[in-house]
Amino acid sequence: METDWWLEVENTYAARVKERQDLFKEYGNKVLDYLPGSELVCKELMEMCLQFYCARYPAHFSLSDDKKVFHNRLLGTETIIKRFHPLHILLNNVPEDFAIVLRNEEDGMYYFRAGVICSSLGWNVGTKIGMQLEEIHGKIPDYKEKMSFSMDRFFSKMATHSPIQRGSWGLEVGKPLFMPPGHPHEALREIQNAELKIEECNLRVDWQTLRRLPLSAGIVFNFKALFTPVTEFRDEPYIPALLLKILKEGKKNLMEYKGTWHTEHVCIPKLEEYAAEQVAKGWVVPEMEGQEEWNVATLAESPYFPGWEEKWHRQQGF
Repeated sequence: METDWWLEVENTYAARVKERQDLFKEYGNKVLDYLPGSELVCKELMEMCLQFYCARYPAHFSLSDDKKVFHNRLLGTETIIKRFHPLHILLNNVPEDFAIVLRNEEDGMYYFRAGVICSSLGWNVGTKIGMQLEEIHGKIPDYKEKMSFSMDRFFSKMATHSPIQRGSWGLEVGKPLFMPPGHPHEALREIQNAELKIEECNLRVDWQTLRRLPLSAGIVFNFKALFTPVTEFRDEPYIPALLLKILKEGKKNLMEYKGTWHTEHVCIPKLEEYAAEQVAKGWVVPEMEGQEEWNVATLAESPYFPGWEEKWHRQQGF
């Protein structure tokens, strides 16, 4: 992970903070909760986030000279830090989700002890807090058999100076941010709506970071959900073919877990159309001379496609 980009402030900042505050008002400890023993790690995480904001975005954030008041110029607020629980300060100022796990000295395993999470699908803080990692990830295919032991061992050895980053993706109808069990949006995953249009389909990527805090030794996951319309892939060389390959050939139990089925009747035909169009335009070419087709595989500059910088500049208004 490039640490300068740990917490990004985007043009959706104020709207995201408001959305998260509204979710907390509606759902309470389903989106924010903490257990005894998490006091130090929560305080350390809050201080680390505020210090990062002040150093990275000094025009927008600052601390008073005595370090007791946090000034947020984007929202026009001042927060007396000691008046609030650290996670509430994060909720009101940092539009990221945070999940904190701590090692249990008795069994050596890691448990979910505190968090503020407003973008979970099919679960929430209330259904997971207090659980061991293996319990939390129980529904993930092959986790217990192939990953459980190695994950706890990895956490026990993780250094404070080696944060990591990854993306977890899925296809969604609309832009569902928070979907606890029983939420009405869940019903959309059980059908293939004949009226669904490609313009309603989005790639959701949960951009996740993982790091150990130096004082408490707590492990912190933080993540945010980003949505990209599937129609964007039309002018992104190679991307439609890559996504098609995964949708058609991905491991069955993993694809069922991702829950893309409710969009595939629309996305697969449209991605096939985009992929064929890119070949016809000469945007996608065989890797080696003599090949009639590109051997679909991860791009050499993954996750970047040819021309990504020009497209990004165009979208940013350069």
